[in-house]
Amino acid sequence: MHFSIPETEVRSDENGSTYVAYNIHVNGVLHCRVRYSQLLGLHEQWPSVKMMRQDPILGSSEMFNSFLRKAQQETQQIPTEEVQLEIYLFSGQKVKVNILTSDQTEDVLEAVASKLDLPDELVGYFSLFLVQERGDGGCTYVRKLQEFELPYVSITSLHSPNYRIVLRKSYWDTAYDSDVMDDRVGLNLLYAQTVSDIERGWILVNKEQHRQLKSLQEKGSKKEVRLTILRHECIMLKPPFDPCITDFPEKGCHVIVGAGNNELNFHVKLPSDQMKEGSFKVTRMRCWRVTSSVPVANGTANPSSSSKCDVKLELAFEYLMSKDRLQWVTITSPQAIMMSICLQSMVDELMVKKSGGSIKKKKRLNGSFQRSDSQQAVKSPPLLDSPDPSREQVVKLSTKLSSVSLRGLSSSNSASDISGNDFHGNYAFEGIGDDDL
Repeated sequence: MHFSIPETEVRSDENGSTYVAYNIHVNGVLHCRVRYSQLLGLHEQWPSVKMMRQDPILGSSEMFNSFLRKAQQETQQIPTEEVQLEIYLFSGQKVKVNILTSDQTEDVLEAVASKLDLPDELVGYFSLFLVQERGDGGCTYVRKLQEFELPYVSITSLHSPNYRIVLRKSYWDTAYDSDVMDDRVGLNLLYAQTVSDIERGWILVNKEQHRQLKSLQEKGSKKEVRLTILRHECIMLKPPFDPCITDFPEKGCHVIVGAGNNELNFHVKLPSDQMKEGSFKVTRMRCWRVTSSVPVANGTANPSSSSKCDVKLELAFEYLMSKDRLQWVTITSPQAIMMSICLQSMVDELMVKKSGGSIKKKKRLNGSFQRSDSQQAVKSPPLLDSPDPSREQVVKLSTKLSSVSLRGLSSSNSASDISGNDFHGNYAFEGIGDDDL
């Protein structure tokens, strides 16, 4: 999680007394406002807590997550009461679940799984995501809902009908598809998402592959649709971020970045208007960092007067291009923090798999939701439309690098490195052997 307190406010309490409120931003978004006394109380419970950094230990602390959930609810002044929350599926359906406004993300996810009759052991393969619908019919993924927030409060505080919460698979390694497809409900969810991703251009297929997929869909061969995507190694962008700028392969290139199958996928438009595409494996990234900057006027930066859109965010990762050559690749995007979170999620999943662990939902001490007696079927999406003939053909930028064994990250001695707190070391980083070249 990325934490920062970029600003404070002078506010008045119910007695008219003024106090300083600290605006806590989590993953680049205002999460809550707290008083100094609340931060002091948190510090007394956990002296090692440090803001202004990404700390994986914080994300696993129930005490810290509980503090953030309570602060979020108090900031938005939403009382605890029973409500109905709509969760959208990629089949076009929406599931209505009865929850409390104070229910955390896992509670809501379990309620949705219960309504759909999704087995408990598959709940961990899915997550809830906050999505913003655009006027052109597309959508932008804002973020994955985390355990430190309350979904009802998060969606309500936006005060806009353009935002919705959707259910989507949350794992990166397509090898987990077999676990999901063994269950009928899991297969229907994955199938509906696959068809939707193809329609939106988030899974890239050529005309022949599209014809084959449509034929399978007409036959009702849901599992074969997904297996065909994997067999042809179609590029899965899961889903793409908004258009941004990169310095690879040249400075100032416009790029569409997607994340999927433990890779960042680049679809780059060169200054010559030529389109190229390539993939960067997370196991070849030695480390990465997120930086922010504000415009400088008369030699002085004034963050307090800068609007939100003035802040420039960059994600840079150091990539092993060849056996003895590391190169920094930089992406300039307002979604840089979300990209960093995706990379960390990929690394976490790789390490769990390497250690023989499981991404299945862990049972909680206080139990889970009971599955409803009535089963709600997941409808099939409409047939695939023909591919857009105006979509430009892409040329391979680089060959994909094969995976080898995992190993830890050694200490950095790069001249361009900054302090350790600003770096995200990659414990899934791999070297390249002679056989890979």
